[in-house]
Amino acid sequence: MRVSRDQMAENRRRILEVASRLFRDKGFDAVSVAEVMKAAGLTHGGFYGHFSSKDDLIAQTLAHVLAADAGEGGDLRTYLDDYLSPRHRDNCAGGCPTASLAAAVRLQTPAARSAMTEGLRSQIDRVGKALPELAAADRRRVAIGSFAAMVGAVILARAVDDPALSDEVLEQTRSWIDAGINPQPASAR
Repeated sequence: MRVSRDQMAENRRRILEVASRLFRDKGFDAVSVAEVMKAAGLTHGGFYGHFSSKDDLIAQTLAHVLAADAGEGGDLRTYLDDYLSPRHRDNCAGGCPTASLAAAVRLQTPAARSAMTEGLRSQIDRVGKALPELAAADRRRVAIGSFAAMVGAVILARAVDDPALSDEVLEQTRSWIDAGINPQPASAR
């Protein structure tokens, strides 16, 4: 039976969504093509109608999920609060792909690394747009440092077995970024 173009596009979107959740939750190596297809409700044989290999799936999944994750500048305080929250920390499969996959991407194909590069650029731009009061050079420096601290905090908070320390890492990183963005005059400290 022939599948319509609309159904093919929907199947592809579903595969990318499922793969992104599985990869963020388990890592690239722990997820098989068969597992992705089964979770998407499709047959393993249909995979090659969408992707040439698992490496192709990884690269396209990264491009897909990082583009969706980029968002707009918006309110940095809300973004910080959401990103550096226990809810985000505890939701690897639905959370930030950078925090879940950045370390593993270095071992992937150039196409996967390129997708991560574009995703990082988008996130830096997103944070930078939320800092219009800063000069352009300062905005980029603060955006890079803030996003790097956010990602690092989530990675560390997920890695430790002490819930209090995990929460403290998130809280203190949020406070540190906030203090750097909104410095208090010396007389107010």
